[in-house]
Amino acid sequence: MQNRFYQAFDTERASGYDTSGDFRSPFQIDRDRVLHTTAFRRLQSKTQVFWSGEYDFYRTRLTHSLEVAQIGKSICHWLKHSSNLLSDEFFIDEDLVEAICLSHDLGHPPFGHAGERSLNHFMASYGGFEGNAQTLRLLTQRIFSQSRRGMDPSRAFLDGVLKYKSLWSELRAIKGQLPKNHFLYDTQSEELSWAMAENDFPAELPPGDERDGFKSIECQIMDWADDTAYSLNDLADSVRAGFLTVERIERWAESRGHEASDDSPLGGLLKAIRGQRIEAFVGKRIGKYIQSVTLVPAANLLSGTSHRYALDLVIEPGVRAESELFKSLAYEVVFLSPQLKQLEHKGSYMLRRLWEVMEKRYVLGETIDGQDFALLPASRCC
Repeated sequence: MQNRFYQAFDTERASGYDTSGDFRSPFQIDRDRVLHTTAFRRLQSKTQVFWSGEYDFYRTRLTHSLEVAQIGKSICHWLKHSSNLLSDEFFIDEDLVEAICLSHDLGHPPFGHAGERSLNHFMASYGGFEGNAQTLRLLTQRIFSQSRRGMDPSRAFLDGVLKYKSLWSELRAIKGQLPKNHFLYDTQSEELSWAMAENDFPAELPPGDERDGFKSIECQIMDWADDTAYSLNDLADSVRAGFLTVERIERWAESRGHEASDDSPLGGLLKAIRGQRIEAFVGKRIGKYIQSVTLVPAANLLSGTSHRYALDLVIEPGVRAESELFKSLAYEVVFLSPQLKQLEHKGSYMLRRLWEVMEKRYVLGETIDGQDFALLPASRCC
């Protein structure tokens, strides 16, 4: 049965390659190509909250991406059966959403967001470093292609991964300082223009960070699936690792003026910890977060170009507030703890030493100890 939600505009690839002869849909091809890349497998050793190998029960970027993909697909199922804006012939493709969710962290470096901040600092003179921009680089230039044209993603897939659509120089001009995050590299303007088909628009798109407001419905689903996994599953890891205890949560709640009664979110979390049922607590909450979403029509410069821009995802305010509460708890009690900060410093130190060597050898073109060491294979350094 043909899904009328997508047109040729959405399934087009920059190379013009026609996938109609394949037994898979264009979005299944995108999903499969991501799954079979080394870039995806490398996520297994990248930090989510705790370093790989540091604790017995931890999530890595790989397991996190798999969980986000499952949540994203479940959101698609929920919306298809609950929204009167969708039907059996007009629905959001779960294979597309799965591909986007699996890919959303491909460009993140080792050592979590601390590693990303360190690399952005080191790259300040060269246009910065950003995980989302690096994901775009991998998809369009590096992975699945010996000719370095990337995996030739469909427009809907590439656009769905682009959570941020501002160029580094645009944000620098707007804010008057070097961007800390949420940007694309200036050299990626062509890929950004193709993903959004800017040349086809009757009106010019707004510049800079205003462009970030144009997110496809698949990107919005990925974003909420990511928030759901981040705010809930990271809690379970933090409890298992001993960072979130009843005493620390109660102390934090009292200092921030948050309610911790039995029928409050924090009270439910405390009850789950005392009863050693944290996984059940998280699992039930994930289901609640999935069913908290609805669709509403959207009208913007892009809504007439693709159905992907004609819908907005709305999350129940109470659920959104609960998610923000749990994220604040994890950030202030876990991420800012001396133990995690010590690990972040260790990671930053290692990245700095690597950066100094690579910059000297491949950016400045200098020798190391008087020798021309080939530290990287030719495919990685040129």
